[in-house]
Amino acid sequence: MDIGTGTQDILLFDSSQAVENSVQLVMPAPTVIAAQRVKLATAAGSSLVLTGTNMGGGPVTGAVQEHIAAGFSVHATPSAAVTFDDDLEMVRKMGLTVVSDEEAARLHGTRVVLGDLDLSMVRRALEAFEVSPRWDALAVAVFDHGNSPPGYSDRQFRFDHLRQQVTGGQREVISFVYLAEEVPDYLTRMKAVADAAGNETPLLLMDTAEAAVLGSLEDPHVAAQQCKVVANLGNEHTLAFHLHGTTIWGILEHHTHLLSQERLEQHLQELVKGDLDGDRVWREQGHGAIVVQGGEKLGFLSVIGPMRGMLEGSSLKPYFATPHGSMMLAGSFGLIRGWAERMPSQRDEIMSALRTVGNGPGHSH
Repeated sequence: MDIGTGTQDILLFDSSQAVENSVQLVMPAPTVIAAQRVKLATAAGSSLVLTGTNMGGGPVTGAVQEHIAAGFSVHATPSAAVTFDDDLEMVRKMGLTVVSDEEAARLHGTRVVLGDLDLSMVRRALEAFEVSPRWDALAVAVFDHGNSPPGYSDRQFRFDHLRQQVTGGQREVISFVYLAEEVPDYLTRMKAVADAAGNETPLLLMDTAEAAVLGSLEDPHVAAQQCKVVANLGNEHTLAFHLHGTTIWGILEHHTHLLSQERLEQHLQELVKGDLDGDRVWREQGHGAIVVQGGEKLGFLSVIGPMRGMLEGSSLKPYFATPHGSMMLAGSFGLIRGWAERMPSQRDEIMSALRTVGNGPGHSH
């Protein structure tokens, strides 16, 4: 499950057949669903009680702000309130009232449960199509800013986390993969997903942007390029990796809506050349940039993500990757690839299924 700002992209991977025949769902993201429920409460003139866990903000944050601006009250438990800010004092300044779980249970109003992972919803969707809602393992990607200390920018905190990984020697794309027990405590959104998933099956977690980049490498044309830039243009964030094979030479992360085609082209060229100024990206309200090694000209550019149209017609001549025929499932394919690397006993079986073509549910005439 690749859980983004606009959509949650779900792949029920079946290693007994070609991956193209596995069940694939592109559905509204949990934050979009929660935002719609909040908007219904606003339209009804109802007070709001938020429970649940930390989840992606974006649409639901905007909907809650509109609800407050309309003059209606919002109460939230601490575990739900951190969706809007890790500092609960900042949440209160937004106009929310933070209450205990016991107080929330006594309040009247429209109740909305926050959370990135709703496996019961997925199971109901699968059952509606006569698909068994059972799996041997679960892999989930979310975008996690991390729990930054008070007064410390969450943008800077997130990028410091990326910088620490890369400068600490984790320069392979596959290194951005966590088993449930490996997730650092400060990655609170991933931790919330792990808690929601429980111990029913083994669990793997990744960041959404990095999962999409890894999934892009499932496109044979992208994988064949030794020197390349792989860019994921998401609804909220843009992440670009300068790669040699699967080794990271540089990273750029920005907010998609703040980028024009011209600015993005400039940043990508500077990333490969090696003179991209991370502080300048920060001042533009992006996250930052890391250059490990540069000194090259931008040759091959692979683009993925729902906002990839930003580079349509670009002079950089981007290649629009379609791993296994589905651009929107790139993050899910990245998760499957991550699972194969972290579970050696299952690697051959998974890789064989990813490389199988035409083994479908056909019949003789």
